[in-house]
Amino acid sequence: MHVAYKGAGPAVIGLIAGEAHVAFYSASSTAQHVKTGRLRALGTTTGEKRSTTLPELPTIAEAGLPGYEASTWAGALAPANTPQPIINTLHRELTRIVQTADVKERLAALEFTPVGSTPQEFDATIRREVVKWAKVVKDSGAKLD
Repeated sequence: MHVAYKGAGPAVIGLIAGEAHVAFYSASSTAQHVKTGRLRALGTTTGEKRSTTLPELPTIAEAGLPGYEASTWAGALAPANTPQPIINTLHRELTRIVQTADVKERLAALEFTPVGSTPQEFDATIRREVVKWAKVVKDSGAKLD
């Protein structure tokens, strides 16, 4: 049964309280509860790479589902009609910012690794993800509540 929560915080509280039995959340939002024994981590969903926060935790693929990969990504988007010079400036400045030591440190604490792909590469990533997850939704028969 799907239990909808408004974010990781309430979901983690729901897991601890026994309202839900399993959830997919980041190590950064659950590691403290795993380390204190309030939650039991089953695996990380990042494919080949283990969590830096919980390095002893196997990936889902290592734990018995070979080929499983469900990584999280984030990026900056602009309206479709944004002029290319503005896109170029935004890309250049955002790439510079995410490469600064303090931002890299903050991102690392959240287990994000800056990639700095081009706008075209990011567009291709989004398109691949839409195809991938549309197939998962279709194959699973998932429906909106």
